Amino acid sequence: MEPVLKAQHVRKVYGSKGNVYTALVNINLEINEGEFVGIMGPSGAGKSTLLNVLSTIDRPTSGEIKISGKDLETMNEQEMSLFRRDRLGFIFQDYNLLDTLSVRENIILPLALAKRPVTEIDAAIDKIADTFSIRSILDKYPNEISGGQKQRTAASRAIITNPNLIFADEPTGALDSKSAADLLESLRDLNETNNATIMMVTHDAFAASFCKRILFITDGEIYTEIYRGTKTRKEFFQKILDILAKLGGDMNDVI
Repeated sequence: MEPVLKAQHVRKVYGSKGNVYTALVNINLEINEGEFVGIMGPSGAGKSTLLNVLSTIDRPTSGEIKISGKDLETMNEQEMSLFRRDRLGFIFQDYNLLDTLSVRENIILPLALAKRPVTEIDAAIDKIADTFSIRSILDKYPNEISGGQKQRTAASRAIITNPNLIFADEPTGALDSKSAADLLESLRDLNETNNATIMMVTHDAFAASFCKRILFITDGEIYTEIYRGTKTRKEFFQKILDILAKLGGDMNDVI
């Protein structure tokens, strides 16, 4: 079976001539259907750059990226925009909700833009409301709900189109510990129950311990990877901390 995401020899260079910064050196990775993959590394290691390049937000300087067999380099801007809307889901740290739309309207926006039938939209929102425990806030607006509820709304919007791949960029970064745990448990359940494929960038070892596999990058290169396997989440958490310590990560950031 072809991987959901395949990246080969991906490089990203910023600047020109004498002022060049290489953010990604030679990235090779695959993510298969149903995986929950975490990306970790010290500050400045290239985590967010990698997510941006893999998720079509930015383009690599060189290398090849395929998502569900589709070569991203062959798409023009319009094709890329439609592909991003229909096939990918995004969860950002700052939610990216529209304040003038209700929670319900924010969530169904991708389906509305795609002109899906009303019956399909209603069925999708009904299912998602239970998955993320947001049924009681569907008619409220972003300024009327908590940070945790905003992030669950953003996560609902990300999965409403049943995307091939969900990208999460520091999704718990702005949340308190309980809201973060609630969101991570929902993502884990989504992965295990719906076989959703998720790639999450995080600096937080607690968040990463919900993943099935973690890729550690440093200086723009993949340093190592670990699998949770049969480990408990607590055991996996400790393994993550051990590797972050080797990488010289700021332990105040990850405990």
